Amino acid sequence: MISTLRNIRKRLFKPGVIEKNSSDAYDLWSENYDAQPGNLMLDLDEVLFSQLLDKKIIHNKSVADIGCGTGRHWPKVLKLAPAQLTGFDVSEGMLNKLQEKFSSANTYKINDNLLSNLRDAAFDTIISTLTVAHIENIEQALLAWCRILKPSADIIITDFHPTLLAFGGKRTFKHHNERLAITNYVHAVGTIKDLLYQDGFRLIWEEEISIDETVKHYYADQNALSVYEQFKGFPVIYGIHLRRGNDPE
Repeated sequence: MISTLRNIRKRLFKPGVIEKNSSDAYDLWSENYDAQPGNLMLDLDEVLFSQLLDKKIIHNKSVADIGCGTGRHWPKVLKLAPAQLTGFDVSEGMLNKLQEKFSSANTYKINDNLLSNLRDAAFDTIISTLTVAHIENIEQALLAWCRILKPSADIIITDFHPTLLAFGGKRTFKHHNERLAITNYVHAVGTIKDLLYQDGFRLIWEEEISIDETVKHYYADQNALSVYEQFKGFPVIYGIHLRRGNDPE
């Protein structure tokens, strides 16, 4: 079994890829982040986040987008008329790209997990997409998220499925013809939910998407059908929605 897992890792993830921390990596990736046709994870996240998005938790609410990047989801969120939308990211490059697209955007550069400069109970809703696995100390980060949320609040999270990351999965991108990877940490979905349960949250909705026939063409386009066959049935992305306090009217 161990040798089988090693062989799978070798076939799916090429050795020798340079790994960078999320801040440095996304500063580099920001140059072409918005020009990625046929990116499996971004396309699946688009589907999953659209299913999770609920007007009741956005309309006239103060919303924090943690790991906002260049604002991929902002057109959908802004269409639901939040009272305020603030983008949080560790990468100045990504925040600058967001500001170019949304000139009046409120942005906040994350320098630590504690979000120390933010007051308590400042937001109604947190959305965080394809970000959680970049955070090493997830308990510390989620405590800070809970602190800046109001007593009645919602959290939406999507991310690479930890099963895939546990098998050695990497988020990679090309920069000047060099393949780079971004540091990830494996946080079980159950761990994330349990940490939020401790702060009074309850699960509203949970979904995951697995590798199946509907995504086979992504692998075909990369001449990687053998990899597809190896990982068919594996969960690749998950999404959760949790709520603290009363249901929104």
